[in-house]
Amino acid sequence: MKIARFAAVAAPLLMLAYGVIRLAGRMDGVYGPGLDWQAAHLANLAGLVLLVFLVLGIRRLLAPGVGRTAVVAVTLVGAATSIVQFVADIAWGLLAADKAGMSEFSRHFRALPGVDLAFYQVGPQLLYVGVIALTGMLAYRRLLPWWCVGVVVVSSLLPVVTLDLLPVAGAGYLVALLPLRQRLGTQAPALATQRA
Repeated sequence: MKIARFAAVAAPLLMLAYGVIRLAGRMDGVYGPGLDWQAAHLANLAGLVLLVFLVLGIRRLLAPGVGRTAVVAVTLVGAATSIVQFVADIAWGLLAADKAGMSEFSRHFRALPGVDLAFYQVGPQLLYVGVIALTGMLAYRRLLPWWCVGVVVVSSLLPVVTLDLLPVAGAGYLVALLPLRQRLGTQAPALATQRA
């Protein structure tokens, strides 16, 4: 799956780009709305879309079963809710004249029943949980070194500490997922085992 191989590199690089553009945009004390806000959010949105293809590629490497289905589903739900959040942020950036206007749009959106919980509090966190679980499953099948799982865990926790660490988190994901790129270019071991 060529797009999955591409995503293993491009998705973390786009997250890194999001973090760098965000930091640069905040240097003048005014971040959003504007070109820096849109560029940062579009970069991460593209990374999230590519992550969906990466997850589907990883799915092919893992043996079929309830565990694989559940973890992939959780990860995709997390990706979908994160995508909705970023599309909304991009929309507020286009519609609002200033930061206060963006905050007002966001406040109204989040006030809708279930929106804050689904698209901000819980949903996006499922993406990180899913990615950690998937890398753990890959390491268990010896498709990734165990140290990659540790790097993914640390990289997932860094943005919780501060969003200013997003570039470091993106670099960590890149290092951890890079060994997976070659695996995604070969026939899925799970399928090969089934046919043997």
